[in-house]
Amino acid sequence: MEYLKTVVPSQLVAERGSRLVVINPGSANVRIGLATQDTPFNVPHCIARYTTQTPKLTVQDQMLNSQVTTAQHMEREKSYDVIASLLKIPFLDDEVPNNSFPRKVARVDGLNPQIGRSVAFAWTDVYEPDTKSCSASEKCPSDGAPGQSLEKHEASDVKEPSSGECKFKRSIFGEEALTISPTDPYSLRRPIRRGHLNISEQYPVQQVLEDLHAIWDWILIEKLHIPQSERNMYSAILVLPETFDNREIKETLSIVLRDLRFGSAVVHQEGLAAAFGNGLSTACVVNVGAQVTSIICVEDGVALPNTEKTLPFGGEDISRCLLWTQRHHQTWPQIRTDMLTKPIDLLMLNRLKESYCEIKEGEVEAVAIVHSYEDGMSAGSHKTRLTALNVPPMGLFYPMLLVPDVYPPPPRSWFHDYEDMLEDTWHMEYPRRPDVSDGLFPAFNVGLPMWENYPVFSVKPKKEEKVGLAEAISSSILSTGRIDLQRKLFCSIQLIGGVALTAGLIPAVEERVLHAIPPNEAIDTVEVLQSRTNPTFVSWKGGVILGILDFGRDAWIHREDWIRNGIHIGSGRKYKDSYYLQGQAMCYINS
Repeated sequence: MEYLKTVVPSQLVAERGSRLVVINPGSANVRIGLATQDTPFNVPHCIARYTTQTPKLTVQDQMLNSQVTTAQHMEREKSYDVIASLLKIPFLDDEVPNNSFPRKVARVDGLNPQIGRSVAFAWTDVYEPDTKSCSASEKCPSDGAPGQSLEKHEASDVKEPSSGECKFKRSIFGEEALTISPTDPYSLRRPIRRGHLNISEQYPVQQVLEDLHAIWDWILIEKLHIPQSERNMYSAILVLPETFDNREIKETLSIVLRDLRFGSAVVHQEGLAAAFGNGLSTACVVNVGAQVTSIICVEDGVALPNTEKTLPFGGEDISRCLLWTQRHHQTWPQIRTDMLTKPIDLLMLNRLKESYCEIKEGEVEAVAIVHSYEDGMSAGSHKTRLTALNVPPMGLFYPMLLVPDVYPPPPRSWFHDYEDMLEDTWHMEYPRRPDVSDGLFPAFNVGLPMWENYPVFSVKPKKEEKVGLAEAISSSILSTGRIDLQRKLFCSIQLIGGVALTAGLIPAVEERVLHAIPPNEAIDTVEVLQSRTNPTFVSWKGGVILGILDFGRDAWIHREDWIRNGIHIGSGRKYKDSYYLQGQAMCYINS
């Protein structure tokens, strides 16, 4: 302890970080890196597997997608008009003259100048490197050939291609998996959807877990160059979303310790890690992800579980709304754009959203290049004038505009569980049943027998809120019940996730949260704090800090203990000495 008070933070990172791998999974991307890295690898969280199934599902869970109902469509149009009134732009069905450019138009220069807006995505070369003569001329070569360790993940129904020199890759990962032509024999799988494991009738639990293992294994081998034979010398820090249920946390731990073969692991909450990543001890953390938004309040380095809110929308819904808005205004080219079943279109729309959408009054328009991706052909370019670019991000405050339930949730019965791994059960000693053996649990029933060794405790199911972002933030903070803490939290709002980079979002959140506070509450100031690091990576960075400061404490779980007995609950809350940890985190951030 005395050593920690005198050591330089960079020295701590050098000593401890070279053997720490921080993993922060999300619905759209997974952020993985060594603690010694400045930023993690940010990889699309998906895998495309070679398939001979007919009819072929281009996307494994595309059967889950529902159509927008008439009632939802009417609500969406009503929300648009409310937003149009606030932004001082024409209503949805107002007649607009053809020559609209003389009107006051704000040209958007884009938030990310490094994004090449006119550069099209290329189709992935799906053939093994030694059979490149098969690939079409417009396809780009792949650097993502899976390693030998992935062969055991292959589905039993996959057959070898017919004899000849063409040989398909068995698995393709990351962005390359999203840019496979629909004519190629692959099915895309996303193991996490809307903040939960993507389990459904079309996507059984065992496949989901195998795909998670395969994706992370590929990143560890191809990006971090850590072969399985050396992983017992490494420790993993899992920075998991608040949306995860207890069973999901345990299955993820099993993948890291049993399958990926890390020597030890620790679990941290994403919101709590984000606070530490920005050097804060008390904050209301608002994480706007790709498919889900989560809110949680942190006080003195401890997450307050009763303040947790989950909203079923995120950045991809804004991208969907951008497409709907352009089609309604007839500014979108006459091309077949479908971001649900054509993942390459989702990439294009996300790029357009990041480059052009912002929140400001007045008409926000821009001339942009839109690409069309037809089966296997080179991308077509279409110069078009995009309009109402400030409307889609306002859907965060008026979620009916986004129609967030286009993905109906799968049955939740699989997630029922007993202990909460991130709350007060950490300081309880559970007696083991002497009649239960300590043997390895079978792979086909992952993790279940070992958790029957403990007594049953009821937990509250996590509910999604059907409100906008401002109301959810206000409700979360007010649920703390203490006026001094409430005032502090309303002035310490932290926006994280890629959507947090949207221009104009911070003043919009401040204004709308202030209006969402009931008039009988004695609060008159709302402030969103500027992030000290990229909001996309701040939870990952916080995981680095917590992992280095927390090294060697009771919260770490060792591989042998996990496989034999399950978790050994330590005594005391993980962040009992949070003031001291906070001082170390601030020192680390400022170094």
